[in-house]
Amino acid sequence: MSLVWGTTYARSGIRSEFTDRHDEAPTGCSVSARRNVWWLAPVDRPVGIAVVATAYGGPEVLSIIEDQVGPPGPGEVLVEVRAAGTNPADYKTYSGAFGLDPAKLPIRLGFEAAGVVSAVGEQATGPAGPVKVGDEVVAYRVQGAYASQIVVPASAVLPKPSTLSFDEASGMMLTGATAYHAINATSVGQDDTVVIHGGAGGVGSMAVQLAVIAGARVIATAGPDSHAYLCQLGAEPVVYGDGLLERIRALADHGVDAAIDTVGSDEAVDTSVALVADRGRIATIAAFQRGAQLGLRVLGGGPGADPGTVIRNAARLILVRLADAGKLRVRVGAAYPLAEVAAAHRELASGHALGKIVLNP
Repeated sequence: MSLVWGTTYARSGIRSEFTDRHDEAPTGCSVSARRNVWWLAPVDRPVGIAVVATAYGGPEVLSIIEDQVGPPGPGEVLVEVRAAGTNPADYKTYSGAFGLDPAKLPIRLGFEAAGVVSAVGEQATGPAGPVKVGDEVVAYRVQGAYASQIVVPASAVLPKPSTLSFDEASGMMLTGATAYHAINATSVGQDDTVVIHGGAGGVGSMAVQLAVIAGARVIATAGPDSHAYLCQLGAEPVVYGDGLLERIRALADHGVDAAIDTVGSDEAVDTSVALVADRGRIATIAAFQRGAQLGLRVLGGGPGADPGTVIRNAARLILVRLADAGKLRVRVGAAYPLAEVAAAHRELASGHALGKIVLNP
C-alpha cells in the first residue's frame, strides 16, 4: 500500500488532493479536475528510503537516506519498487571512472527496477499503452532506481513479464537492451556462427539467448562453472585462457561470421579479429580504445562509442514479449536488502557473481 498526502481519505473511495470536482476513474479511485492523480491507497505523504553516493570512492561512500516522494506529474507514474537491478555502470558512476565533478554529488544510483504502480499522473502512457494503478512493471531507463519508491516517466515503464519474478525482471533491461544492440550491430542471423566472449555474464547471457532466437550457432566463452548454464541457453561453451583461438577453431571448422566482446580483454579482441574477416561484424562493449583503433563496432557509453539510444529503446518491448513467451531467462546470483548496498557492490565489482545481483527495498 502506498501512502498519499494532502488530506486523510476514506478507504472506500480514494480522493485526489483537490476536491472541487471528481471525474470518472477506475473502481476504488477518484480523480481531481485540477490534477489527475490516481492512488492505490490512502494516508500521509510517503517517506521511503533511497541510496546515494555522498562522495567519490568505493562502496563505503554509499548512504541510505530518507526520501520523501512527490506526486507524479503529467506523464509520470509512482512505482513501489520490489527489486532494483545492479550493473557495473552503477559503481563506476561514483568510483571516478566517469569523472570526479563535485557538483554532481550526491549521486542517486540505479538505472532499472521492477515493482508495482501505486499512482499515475494524467496522460501516463508507456510503450505498451496506458499505465494503470496496480500494474506490475519494469522501469528502464530511469535515474535513482535504488529506492523504495520512484517517480518516473511513463515512457520508461513497461509491463513486467509474467514469467519472471520481480528480482529477475529488475535485471533484464540494461543487459538485454545492450545485447540486442550488439546482435543487431553485428547482423547476427540465421545459420551464422557467432562467438560471444563472456557468455555467462549479464550482457553475454542475453546475447547468447538472442543469437539463438535469431537462428545462429553460438560459441560462448566462460569459466568451467558456467558451462552447464550456457548449454541450457543453447550455446556451445568454451573455456577462456591460453589456447582459446585454437579451441574455437576446432569447434567452428567452417569459420566464424561474427563476434561480440562483453569482456574488453586483449584476448577477446585479438581472438575476434583473428576469427572474423569482416571487422564490421565484431562488436565490443568494453574495449573502447582498441576497438576504435581496429575498426570494430564500439557500442555503449564510452568515448566515441555508438550509444544506440533508438535501438535500445525499441528493444525494451521486444525483450518483454520474448520473456513473456518463455524465450528469455534471467539468472539471479544474489539478492541483498537495500540497506546492504555496499556489500552488494563489493560483490558486483569483484566480477565473480554467477548471475545478476539485485537489491530489495
